[in-house]
Amino acid sequence: MTGHSTPHSGEPRLQRPVRPVLRIGILLAEHFTLSAFAVFIDHLRLAADEGDRSRPLHIRWSIMSHRSDPIRSSCGVLVGPTDGLLPAEELDYLVVVGGLLHAGPQINDTVLRYLRNTAAAGTTLIGICTGSFILARAGLMQARRSCVSWYHYQDFRDTFPDHDVVADRLFDTDGPRITCAGGAGAGALATHLIERHLGSAVAQKASQVLLFDRQRLGSEAQPHPPLAATAADPRLRRALLLMEQNLSHPIPVTTIAAQLGMSVRQFERLCREQLGMTPGSQYRQLRLHYAHWLIQNTDRSVTEIALETGFADCAHFSRQFKDAYGSPPSSRRLQPVRAAEDAARARVFGAGATVTAA
Repeated sequence: MTGHSTPHSGEPRLQRPVRPVLRIGILLAEHFTLSAFAVFIDHLRLAADEGDRSRPLHIRWSIMSHRSDPIRSSCGVLVGPTDGLLPAEELDYLVVVGGLLHAGPQINDTVLRYLRNTAAAGTTLIGICTGSFILARAGLMQARRSCVSWYHYQDFRDTFPDHDVVADRLFDTDGPRITCAGGAGAGALATHLIERHLGSAVAQKASQVLLFDRQRLGSEAQPHPPLAATAADPRLRRALLLMEQNLSHPIPVTTIAAQLGMSVRQFERLCREQLGMTPGSQYRQLRLHYAHWLIQNTDRSVTEIALETGFADCAHFSRQFKDAYGSPPSSRRLQPVRAAEDAARARVFGAGATVTAA
């Protein structure tokens, strides 16, 4: 049956809002990350209606484009737009979902102008995944902090050396800009927006239907490889991330403690309990571990490596390295190690046996 039916006498009339409480426009970059987009949009869908009917009653989302052809994701799946470029006054948030950085232009000049005009109108802009790169290239992150994945942290620093960037959390709000590392962090961001505009019960419902075990704060640490992943305490994970992301220019322990909302004494006690060493010793161990990797995998001089890992002079670095590894850095270069390995393989497999690095 089409059209609107009249409720039977005695049935409560459904009161629909004049307009959705939350209005979100989404721009998909060329080769955008499908998972970040899907996680974000499905939270909105589940929060927009009662049950699982998915009607955009409380939230309206629009996949916008100035063209009618579909946008290709990084995995090749195509997503078609639902609307053109909507006026800024029709949006509470404008979301840019980025993706592959090195597969050609992510947006064109028309979208670039639209981003700048929408920002000038006062609409809050959100960058998800490498959407933060798009906002920065548009000149919309000047004097504002960007949150990126640890995987793209160095890319961002290299591309925008005068911008403030963090990779120790899921998402970050800096005035009318919100940036998100992507992945599961997109779900945490969507939950945050839903809770802000529709309440915690609605936000919790969306997370539970999608089997997210709990709502996560934007300040929670990103999942990270090696060392940070082994720390049980989320504050310690974030501290280790900060250390790992600032190996060349070590930041003071007092600064790390302040970012964790802890006193230096509390932070030192946490490190001793969880790691068996002081924060300074842990930081130095991380820097020496990185130096060891550089020595065995690059042809940089010992002096260059000392500076790259935050040591003031080569002599001090060499002493610290020898204390940690039992021999000076010059004796652990890549070439002797590879030569010994090749000689051993030649004895086993015959002359000329080598291994190609993955």
